[in-house]
Amino acid sequence: MVNEGVVVWYNPQCSKCIGAEELLAAHGVPSHHVYYLDDPPTRNEIVRVLGLLGAANPIELIRTSDPRFAELALADATADELVDAMARYPELIQRPVVIWANRAVIARPPQLLLPLLERCEIG
Repeated sequence: MVNEGVVVWYNPQCSKCIGAEELLAAHGVPSHHVYYLDDPPTRNEIVRVLGLLGAANPIELIRTSDPRFAELALADATADELVDAMARYPELIQRPVVIWANRAVIARPPQLLLPLLERCEIG
């Protein structure tokens, strides 16, 4: 996924994903959708994206409101356990995640993309 330009971990049923895509399009930024529920990111890719996000803790990338979070009792999980859970159960991953170059943002709400769009020149 690294060399594909702007990548969006995308769920077509998610209004935030649709909003992020509309915002990218409005700024003339083409993107490649990765349907992460069908093609889950590997553990290594999750770790890479956590680094791009500047996330101090993997919990920042997890949907803590998802029923699977409670079902797996992840509230007290270690960082490694959280990453493993996201790799195994991609529905736990926050969406949308927008990735390009050496940056990433969880675009929830989509307006969180604006500072990144203003700072970055996509070519």
